[in-house]
Amino acid sequence: MPRRVLKGTVVSDKGDKTVVVNVQRRVMHPLYKKFITRSKRFSAHDPENRCKQGDMVSIIECAPISKNKRFAVVYDDAAAGA
Repeated sequence: MPRRVLKGTVVSDKGDKTVVVNVQRRVMHPLYKKFITRSKRFSAHDPENRCKQGDMVSIIECAPISKNKRFAVVYDDAAAGA
């Protein structure tokens, strides 16, 4: 089974090697057929403490790291150099 890759904004970087990422998605309301924005916050592992609040990051599903951390930050070095 493929691992989920999500994109979101870092809303907290206060924890050591941990960031909280807010991921937004648009879903259609089943009755009114109007698009609604849903958001969810995920704790993600950031081993190098590179991410800062406000950064756009990609996170990937991984094995559980702690009680709440089931995602890890994906570093894209090509994008970081640009």
